[in-house]
Amino acid sequence: MSSKGGAAVLGLLLAACLSGCAVGPDFAAPDAPLGAGYAVGKPANVTQSAAIAGGGAQRLVPGRDIPGEWWRLFRSKQIAALVAEAVNNHPNIAAAEAALRQARETTEADVGSFFPSATLTQSVARTQMTTAQFGGLGQSSSSSGSQSSSSSGPTAIIYTLHNSNAAVSFTPDVFGKTARTVEGDFAASEYQRYQLEATYLALTANVVTAAIADSSYASQIKVTRVLIADYQKQLDILQKRFELGAVSAADVVSEKALVAQAQATLPPLEKARAQTRNQLMAYLGRFPNDDKGEAIDIEHLHLPRDLPLSLPSNLVRQRPDVLSAEAQLHQASANVGVATANMLPQLTLTGNGGSQASNFSQLFLPQTSVYNLATQLSGQAFDAGRLFHQREAKLAALEQTEAQYRATVISAFENVANALQAIKHDAETLRAQVAAEKAAAESLDISQAQYTAGSTTYTTVLNAEQTLLSARLNRVQAQAARFSDTAALMQALGGGWWNRIDETPASLPKPTDLISTLPIAAAIRAEAEERSRAR
Repeated sequence: MSSKGGAAVLGLLLAACLSGCAVGPDFAAPDAPLGAGYAVGKPANVTQSAAIAGGGAQRLVPGRDIPGEWWRLFRSKQIAALVAEAVNNHPNIAAAEAALRQARETTEADVGSFFPSATLTQSVARTQMTTAQFGGLGQSSSSSGSQSSSSSGPTAIIYTLHNSNAAVSFTPDVFGKTARTVEGDFAASEYQRYQLEATYLALTANVVTAAIADSSYASQIKVTRVLIADYQKQLDILQKRFELGAVSAADVVSEKALVAQAQATLPPLEKARAQTRNQLMAYLGRFPNDDKGEAIDIEHLHLPRDLPLSLPSNLVRQRPDVLSAEAQLHQASANVGVATANMLPQLTLTGNGGSQASNFSQLFLPQTSVYNLATQLSGQAFDAGRLFHQREAKLAALEQTEAQYRATVISAFENVANALQAIKHDAETLRAQVAAEKAAAESLDISQAQYTAGSTTYTTVLNAEQTLLSARLNRVQAQAARFSDTAALMQALGGGWWNRIDETPASLPKPTDLISTLPIAAAIRAEAEERSRAR
């Protein structure tokens, strides 16, 4: 058979394999849940405002797309730099890319099952035999390529044998076992792809919220120290007035207790900030002693006025965790097909061809050729129900994955709903805290004036000072919550990963020329290369 004829036959076999009947369920991506929403009724799309940094009103814009680098909405170069460093350095990103490449390499490996396997053998052997092995005695004449010796006993025969052989084995994918296996592999690759996006999203959101928390603690520490300094000044005044006999010792002691109480609030705040800094360093891929002091000032952050809000029907196509669950559902469906195909007969075609000759020059002559062709059809005759129950196990796994997918979708809507509620109510909280701080400052001024005039006790002044400290700390926390709520909404909506390229060449499979001719392998590789070029 000519090489062109062999290639044609091989092509026909591959076409038959790829177009064969694949048993098992054909996967279809689940539709978005009907009637799903983020709240009962129509939520207000504009929040309240307060006259302070981070207190601006925010407007929800349904249907607006999520920017790929959503953290730039805060207009902070420091936040952008921190996120870039985390993405470049954190080992979780590298691990996710390696896992994605591993899954893709597994897919490419299993794609090779669509092709016949061929083994080439070339050997040469020098052999000495004796006629005694055949019960022969006496003299034997030598033939071409052999030597013999005459004696009254057995004769030695020495010869050289050249052997060239090709063995080909092919299992047509009659019932789609290989197709379903590769389908499951591709679904596993998709799962790892969306796990990479989930890792990227979680890391970027954690960096932003940690930087905001760090800024909040720094502001709370600053506010506390300022108030402690004010209390200390008040204590110094009281001490002098006590020495002059104008105030009682009880008033001085009460102020000292207030100063001590305020000072006692500093260590917990400093501890919380130090731990937050350590956490931020870990997100950046640094060790705690590599802290260079980078920090943001919450007073200089920009609170986005317009917030994108994905339509409920689009959320399931945007959340990496939902898409990961969908990929697992796809893989479970393909596994049912594999288990079904295992119950059916398997056809195997084998062929061996080559040439044998005593001289290398004669190796490829027509009369020295040898070949063997065979067809085998095998199937399980009795296995005590093993294959049946293996398929039932895969069906149960499919049902489990379907339930897990629905749970993931419900959690996704819950996350968005919680973020929207937080944006609404934390805006109201900040407005109330600003008003409470203003009222507490005015109350302190009035009580101090009344105490100086002798119309009230110093206990009133102490209560006013404590109220002001609490009000200012609560206001700083409420400011930080507004920014954190925006980050939480961006994360809940999927983070806009579809508007950026997160994969690097580390996630791509190594190319091979042979299987690139196969449609499914070419499609996988084309997608990966397109992402690489886009980056």
